Amino acid sequence: MSLSVVRTCALDGVFPRQVDVEVHIGRGLPSMSIVGLPRSEVRESRDRVRAALDHLGFAMPQVRVTVNLAPADVPKRGGSFDLPIAIGLLAASGQIEQRVLKRRVFLGELGLGGELRAIRGALPVALSLADSPSALVLPNDNYEEARLSARTRLLTASTLAELHDLLCQDVEASPGVAMPDEAGWEPGPDLEDVEGQLMARRALEIAAAGEHSLLMTGPPGSGKSMLAHRLPGLRPPLTESEAMETAAIASVSHGGFSMQRWRQRPLRAPHHTASAVALVGGGAGPSPGEISLAHNGVLFLDEIAEFSRTVLDVLREPLETGRIQVSRAARQAEFPARFQLVAAMNPCPCGHALDPTRCRCRAEDVRRYQARLSGPLLDRIDMVVAMQPCALDSVSVAAPPESSAVVRKRVLAAIERRQQRMARTAPMADPGRAGADPGGSWLRLDRSAEDCLRATVARLQLSRRARHRVLSVARTIADLAECATVSDVHMNEALAYRVAPGAVV
Repeated sequence: MSLSVVRTCALDGVFPRQVDVEVHIGRGLPSMSIVGLPRSEVRESRDRVRAALDHLGFAMPQVRVTVNLAPADVPKRGGSFDLPIAIGLLAASGQIEQRVLKRRVFLGELGLGGELRAIRGALPVALSLADSPSALVLPNDNYEEARLSARTRLLTASTLAELHDLLCQDVEASPGVAMPDEAGWEPGPDLEDVEGQLMARRALEIAAAGEHSLLMTGPPGSGKSMLAHRLPGLRPPLTESEAMETAAIASVSHGGFSMQRWRQRPLRAPHHTASAVALVGGGAGPSPGEISLAHNGVLFLDEIAEFSRTVLDVLREPLETGRIQVSRAARQAEFPARFQLVAAMNPCPCGHALDPTRCRCRAEDVRRYQARLSGPLLDRIDMVVAMQPCALDSVSVAAPPESSAVVRKRVLAAIERRQQRMARTAPMADPGRAGADPGGSWLRLDRSAEDCLRATVARLQLSRRARHRVLSVARTIADLAECATVSDVHMNEALAYRVAPGAVV
């Protein structure tokens, strides 16, 4: 009888939890059982492990084998437990020395021929082992992802036989490689492709500088989707910490992480038939939803009025808190969800409300269509801009539109001014967002701006949340104008985006 213990990890959302794989070889008829709350794909590991060991010529113990995944109250799912179970079997049967298992964490799925296949969630595990004396052992296909954690020691192999040889030789693990700052960032579609729509272009610039949520209304073909897809290119590249967070979420998702988009801000555009679970996340896993996959990026909801109202209302909490908690009967999982909401909709069901010769929608139909966006959700949208149909003759004689590079330069300058001011006035606040300090120490209003705001709040009966969002937009406009104080000019422009003519308010 013998016992071996191999360390691995199970993912709780995007957070790894240590799991000990205990393999016991004892007396009894040849059999293999896995206990410790394994899901079906983990229970199937015994067949994959047995076939891989047999194919590679390793001796499979012809006695009773018990595999325990501890702690027993943590659900285990996925194929990443194949490799630690196989290594535990080899160690318990004396085909690998027990000492080589110390200070090593194993992850990997096995093919029937002994190949090591990539698994989901390698990056969060690698990040959790940063500056740890333990090395991470995983398949070669996960190396590009895991090496982003430069302070984690890695050991990779393509087959179980190759890994067996490396462990028998006690090969040292090597640290990951830090990515250069400029790697994985591209500006994306250029803003100069959008002709006309000066007010919408201005609103997009303000939204990029202050990370404000934006709702664009207008007829089909007015450029709403084009503008939304150009927003990530106006914002600065992801910082290293933001890139790590975003990559970790993508790593545990079904789509996986793309190295080519290392510092690219994500843009997620779910279809209007998406369910609430698709947006917030869930399932047996649970897995992150669209709002978490848009973390540090943009969530674009085209034809937002076509979404179910129940689906839209689930956005209210993460818009405020920047995170989402998925609760199930047995457990909970929390995912980060700090995203910038950009939405687009038509002014009426047919989309041609601005052209009486084409629109045949009844007033009741228009009200019902606009009412699909609840008041509490609209209260959380910072800016609303009404777009006009593009006339080809007016576009052709207009001045050439500014490129994304020109607009990005102003946006970056405004962000830098905000960060410097926040460092002085609110060092504990998040400088990444214009309204991060709810105390208002980031605001300096002149008398005319205060009078303008007070009169508008009384006339429109704006909530405290709406008032705060108007102030944050005005502060962003002042930053773009290189003004230390918010004037009535900045305040009037911010209020214009709050009560845009022809828009939903």
